[in-house]
Amino acid sequence: MRKAEIIRTTKETDLRLALDLEGGEYRIDTGCGFLNHMLELFAAHSGFGLQVTCQGDTDVDFHHTVEDTGIALGQAVRIALGDKRGIVRYGEVMLPMDETLILCALDISGRGYLNFDVELPAAKVLDGEDEVCIKKVGLFDTELIEEFFQAFTREAAVTLHFRKLYGKNTHHIIEGVFKAFARVMKAAVRIEGDRVPSSKGTLS
Repeated sequence: MRKAEIIRTTKETDLRLALDLEGGEYRIDTGCGFLNHMLELFAAHSGFGLQVTCQGDTDVDFHHTVEDTGIALGQAVRIALGDKRGIVRYGEVMLPMDETLILCALDISGRGYLNFDVELPAAKVLDGEDEVCIKKVGLFDTELIEEFFQAFTREAAVTLHFRKLYGKNTHHIIEGVFKAFARVMKAAVRIEGDRVPSSKGTLS
């Protein structure tokens, strides 16, 4: 059973995350509408079961909530994969999202490294669907997307590359990034054999 549960409690966030690589429902409530949306996309396109709840210091901003969610997801992936026996290990995709085209490649290598070659035209995107939501929770800093993936790759111990080939709309670009991330994760964790896919005999 490739599952993991993470509880992370700090002065900045109180976070619970459950991950099932074999599938299941997803329920996301981070207190940040835009992050909820991206994690729902990730779960839907990866096919993973994912439950996340977070109470964070969003009165300050969304930084700690986003970073700690990336930390918890990375830890959960690493635990759920165990010794990584039988996994494909690699995933790659070129994913279109309207005018946007995102290239993403992943190696579940045991080494944490992120290359995030994704220029985001806008410094903020709306956190929510309408003006009522905007007035309640403010705006989302787009620089936090790279912070999320930095935290994830460090904790999951994976090598992850993103490159924006095209794209003008910041929301579309970020959505493309998360959908591409989901597809490479789905491919890389798939079981295809019974050995650790490394000439060293270990991925750690």
